[in-house]
Amino acid sequence: MDNPDLIIKVLTAGAASEDTAVRQAYADLKSAIQKVFREKGDADGEFYLDRYEKKKSLEAPLKESLSETGADGDAGILEATQILGSQVGIIAENASVEGGVHFGNEFNAQAGTIQRLVQASNIGTVNIGTTQQEGTDHLRTAYLNHVLEEAGRLSLDGIDPKSKICDANTCLNLSSVYTALLTRSSEGEGKMPENFSREQKTISALDALNRNQRLVLLGDPGSGKTTFVNFVAMCMAGEALGQENISLNLLTAPLPDDEGDPGKEPQPWKHGCLLPVRIVLRDFAARGLPRVGHAATANHLWLFIAKELEDAALGKYADPLYQELQKKGGLLLLDGLDEVPEANHHREQIRQVVESFVSIFHKCRVLLTSRTYAYQQQNWRIPDIPETVLAPFSDGQIHCFVSHWYANVCEFRTFSQKDAKGRAVLLGQAIFGSRRLLELARRPLLLTLMASLHSWRGGSLPEKREELYADAVELLLDWWEKGKIVLDEKGEYKVVQPSLMEWLNTDRKQIRTLLNRLAFEAHAGQPALTGTADIPEDRLMQGLMNLNANPDVRPGQLIRHLSQRSGLLMPRGVGVYTFHHRTFQEYLTACHLTDHDFPTKIAKLARNEPERWREVTLLAGAKAAGGAEFAIWALARALCFKSAEKGEAGNPDIWGAQLAGQALAETAALEQVSEDNRPLLDRIRFWLLRIMEENLLPATERAIAGNSLSRLGDPRFDPEMFFLPNDEELGFVRIRAGEFVMGSDKKRDKYAGENETLHTVELSEYYIARYPVTVAQFRVFMKETGHYTDEDWERFNTHDTHPVVNVSWEDAVDYCKWLTQRLQEKGRNWQIRLPTEAQWEMAARGNDGRIYPWGDAADTDKANYDDTGIGTTSAVGCFPKGISPYGIADMAGNVLEWCHDYWYDKYPSGKITDPTGPLKGSARVDRGGGYFAAARDCRSADRAGAHPVNRSLILGFRLLRLAP
Repeated sequence: MDNPDLIIKVLTAGAASEDTAVRQAYADLKSAIQKVFREKGDADGEFYLDRYEKKKSLEAPLKESLSETGADGDAGILEATQILGSQVGIIAENASVEGGVHFGNEFNAQAGTIQRLVQASNIGTVNIGTTQQEGTDHLRTAYLNHVLEEAGRLSLDGIDPKSKICDANTCLNLSSVYTALLTRSSEGEGKMPENFSREQKTISALDALNRNQRLVLLGDPGSGKTTFVNFVAMCMAGEALGQENISLNLLTAPLPDDEGDPGKEPQPWKHGCLLPVRIVLRDFAARGLPRVGHAATANHLWLFIAKELEDAALGKYADPLYQELQKKGGLLLLDGLDEVPEANHHREQIRQVVESFVSIFHKCRVLLTSRTYAYQQQNWRIPDIPETVLAPFSDGQIHCFVSHWYANVCEFRTFSQKDAKGRAVLLGQAIFGSRRLLELARRPLLLTLMASLHSWRGGSLPEKREELYADAVELLLDWWEKGKIVLDEKGEYKVVQPSLMEWLNTDRKQIRTLLNRLAFEAHAGQPALTGTADIPEDRLMQGLMNLNANPDVRPGQLIRHLSQRSGLLMPRGVGVYTFHHRTFQEYLTACHLTDHDFPTKIAKLARNEPERWREVTLLAGAKAAGGAEFAIWALARALCFKSAEKGEAGNPDIWGAQLAGQALAETAALEQVSEDNRPLLDRIRFWLLRIMEENLLPATERAIAGNSLSRLGDPRFDPEMFFLPNDEELGFVRIRAGEFVMGSDKKRDKYAGENETLHTVELSEYYIARYPVTVAQFRVFMKETGHYTDEDWERFNTHDTHPVVNVSWEDAVDYCKWLTQRLQEKGRNWQIRLPTEAQWEMAARGNDGRIYPWGDAADTDKANYDDTGIGTTSAVGCFPKGISPYGIADMAGNVLEWCHDYWYDKYPSGKITDPTGPLKGSARVDRGGGYFAAARDCRSADRAGAHPVNRSLILGFRLLRLAP
């Protein structure tokens, strides 16, 4: 019986087979299982055997395994034997025998058919039912319990001082509050069917991991990368341990809908229960790497893992773990690639170790996490591993988190489930009722802080980011500084530590001033621009001892006092402390700078090193403005004091204007600007325009400049003319009559679609808008007419100079009719409508056949599409190098644009004049790709379609003016 096909028949057909040899082999196997159950004292053996017979067919996984290892080789036979063993093992784990049932040599001896299989493979005795060595199953169980405990706690390090959850740390149950994370990707490949519109596609982080054996998960600080790593590890461990509530069912729970309720379909996961191995690369770099300049290998990482196991009293499991990862595989979770101490010095070591380690354990699935900017801009990239970026929280995720949070918190607080639901509603209303709070809530870390503050303070939340940080810092400082009960040498709760303030006989203001200074010094001297800085213990101790007015306090006592605390500051290692998160380091640094030579010092730092000081500057401006409005204008003046006249621009002047614009946009009361400040405001506006129109900064920075300009007032648009562009033609550009070749083919464009067939078009003269219709332009129409789109319009159209979105084709047509009438009332006898496909495409590419408006190659500096990394719409005109031959902006990327025509699958043949599309249809054409789209979908010839009543976050429109 050395034929793998016969093995499959035995396992899948069993007693029902028409083949005598198969039935006999199955009878032998059944007899062997029954014998083992009886000898182990299990009266219910027949029940579990019957469950095994009724399990789903094993044919597909067996065939897949045999095809991977060689269908007619010994390895294939052994692989099939192991699969059989694992399935029998599942039955055994359910048996009511203490310690479980282990099918070892005794079982092999009884299972004559399987024993002959093993002998035929010339490999020796195999333990059916487990892939591990005899006697190590208890170690595996202990390891899984260790993973479950370590990964399953959501430690907030004292964020909620009223919580009764933990003593040293506030811990929530991760399984209760976790909200599934989404990642951004794009779709749109292949033929675009009729009545189909490309949407930005977000898939869950789990789905992304399911699709890729190896994956890099990117995200900003506080976006949930580590939480996802811990949640996956926890669910895998719980599944392996047979936990009812912590399992693959929890891992694959449906994504929430827009209201936060569970969806219908579970998230996909096709790889079963994998043994999780969770590695914090920051800890590895601190304790496992050789000195800088010395070669680092995969063995260093393995020795680190073995040492971690030993420290957890699991040292004997190191060898079985290695064997299982090598032979069977598992799930390697490598967290925080860019967050290692002194990252610049260790980068090459870490990258090489990870590459080698992943290669050695090639059967494992691998998840690697990193901050987006660090991974994409520095030499962290691991070749051939796909990347995906965590998306900000959606409305549904926010609703879901808030609901889960209060349901969990009420178990440790004094209010009921009914009260918890009411408070969750109040928090949801606070978040969704404020644009600023909603923007903050899309970041999981800040949403967690907001939820904690809301539950602690009875339902009130500060609206501004700086105020929220201030509250969070005070909360964390309270936990770090306050008195506490500690264990004495006998392990009993007898010794009461006074608060740090009481012990040192000082006041809280002095302690806070010290922390502000330490934060500034650490931030200024930090080599890396990500993560938190190290604060040497001796510097912290010396600072506190300088405040000390208690003669009985000794440095050694102070060290022991602080080492048992967490909160605002916490120990990172021996002799090193750090802040809980970079956000708090930056905020405390800002507090220091508002008290020392403000605004001159912070402005000088920011102008010369904007990447390090940007967030600090914005927070300092907001904090200072809380005391007096003039402070934010003083900061803007110190940042941007040079004229914006065209000419050579120095880097400090460019960045000074950029940060001045951001600071005013975020903090200043722009509704009432004094006459003294108006020249400064105008100077900053024109600097921002230069940044956008002259390509003075990278695309992502130009998008920020556009957002600031939208808030400060964009001089390109005339409020007296419905916010149309401020020129004689109101932004319309003349396209002379002529012919061009429309469409594409594979000879020149490898992405050419079947519905883009080449044909010649003759067009009459027309005028087309330089920019898509903006939010400000459409808002005038809505206010004047009372036109209603839907309740989400304001939420998704927050920046005046971004293209309007969430408008249907019918909305666009109504706007054109309204604008035609209003312009005629002002003496301009113009006819405004949507462009036809042909008119749109000629304006986008001209008549030389270029693929994109600027040429034949995609370029992230010339359009806002998926690879550009902006992740949302951008102010019109941010990509001056991407204009069309006629000077038309944003025709590739940013938003899809409605066209006049009904959709049709194939262009008419022959030369046509002024085509307007079919006379009827169910969908209207849209063009131009969008911020979500792949580069191929931003080609000028690319076509899509959607039902005319559809509204979407990716659909806007552009105006056409008929020639007189």
